[in-house]
Amino acid sequence: MKPILYFVVPCYNEQEVLPVSYRLFTDKLSSLVGLGVISDKSRVLFVDDGSRDNTYAVIKELAEKNSMICALKLSRNRGHQNALLAGLMAAKDRCDITVSLDCDGQDDINATDEMIKQYLDGCDIVYGVRKNRKTDSPFKRRSANLFYKLLNAMGAETVKNHADYRLLSRRALEALSHYKEVNLYLRGMVSLVGFKSTCVYYDRTSRIAGESKYTLGKMVSLALDGITSFTVKPIRIITAVGFIIAMISFIGIIWSVIAHFVGDAVSGWASTVAIICFLGGIQILSIGIIGEYIGKIYLETKHRPRYTVEQEINMD
Repeated sequence: MKPILYFVVPCYNEQEVLPVSYRLFTDKLSSLVGLGVISDKSRVLFVDDGSRDNTYAVIKELAEKNSMICALKLSRNRGHQNALLAGLMAAKDRCDITVSLDCDGQDDINATDEMIKQYLDGCDIVYGVRKNRKTDSPFKRRSANLFYKLLNAMGAETVKNHADYRLLSRRALEALSHYKEVNLYLRGMVSLVGFKSTCVYYDRTSRIAGESKYTLGKMVSLALDGITSFTVKPIRIITAVGFIIAMISFIGIIWSVIAHFVGDAVSGWASTVAIICFLGGIQILSIGIIGEYIGKIYLETKHRPRYTVEQEINMD
């Protein structure tokens, strides 16, 4: 039986690129259907993440012209990871496999062919991995490498140079649906699912049109979610640093007592201020890290929905 494939494509303020990039998805589906690789029930599922421009109107117009296109509109902007999850969960009961990717045309759509082949060979998860980062700016290239090194050092399981271009089987989607955390980092969550997985390597190109919506602030926020959602190592580092400072302080106390009794004590303003500033900085940093974890716990205990679907198009 031919598998039903859904492309899951999150969108946020993409009115410029969608009229061009949608053909990449529909043409690829038509090609795969024509080759007999997938079912003709396969679809492109766009998820509008509360866009402020005419993104949803563009999607609606495209869906009226092409029955392969369906869509979800979230009631407000919930972030890329939540929008992607909304699409995956909506597709879960309607398809056999999903392939998630961005709508800007940077991910090589032809890598889907190899992903499906790996799925048919028994893989439930197929990661799309960039061969290189030549299209990135020097700053983004270095920061991305630092990001992956930091995550791995902190104990979070990640696939280097993999973003959210991946294939998931229905079994993997079903398993993913049991992860209920509000603070989403899907790259790590998918790794936790397990099942047989592999990687498909591809070249990433520049955007077809428009500008990237992933600002530096959003990238930093994603990195923090990746670290704080999957490892407590930062808190353990705080404990280790606290122990080392306590030992140094204990040695300093012994030294000051000995210096006092031998008459060699000299009052020093600079050294006192330096020590106070050092300890104060460590304490504030430690409180900030602990606060991040407490904030995550606070959000999780509320059990608020991760997204709300306002409208649907062609989902039947």
